[in-house]
Amino acid sequence: MVAYIIIPGIGGSDEHHWQSLWEHRWGASAVRVAPASWAAPDLEDWVTSVQAAYELASRRDGQRGERGVGRVALVAHSLGCWAAAQWLDRARPEGVAAFLVAPPDPLGPEFPREAASTFLGLSAGPLPGRNLVVASDDDPYCDAAASAALASGWRAPRHSVGNQGHINSGSGLGDWQDGRELLRQLIDGVAVA
Repeated sequence: MVAYIIIPGIGGSDEHHWQSLWEHRWGASAVRVAPASWAAPDLEDWVTSVQAAYELASRRDGQRGERGVGRVALVAHSLGCWAAAQWLDRARPEGVAAFLVAPPDPLGPEFPREAASTFLGLSAGPLPGRNLVVASDDDPYCDAAASAALASGWRAPRHSVGNQGHINSGSGLGDWQDGRELLRQLIDGVAVA
């Protein structure tokens, strides 16, 4: 059994976003983070929200008669990638995989100003567990070179989806079946090309 922790970017993911569609598909196996600072992101609030979602996923798994969470997948998009990375770095959990989609470049000119006070200045250091950075070559928030540098810093493979913008609702991906396959491969420990 896999527990999925959904970590959207600023404002959350709308109902057409692949994260929301996946969350609906997964039902009780998915927990969405709920920071109080969606619109004006505060890093500590977001990291605390990831911890709370992890604890909720653990309790749900325990109610099914299992001991603790068997496998956990963080499914992060945009600024949520940084919240996921910071939580992983601090908590150092076992059995957690991170699917990091379209992380914004904190040094880039388009980094969200709303997040600058607490997210700016972060750097990508080695993360525990199996991780994958999924990036678009024409992402306005992170060019291909920057996403490759982030993946390298996090010690995670980088998978390009070509030109898909910010890999969000505006990219027209719908349920994003290719993304679900990448996530499945990550969880199963299959090398992603």
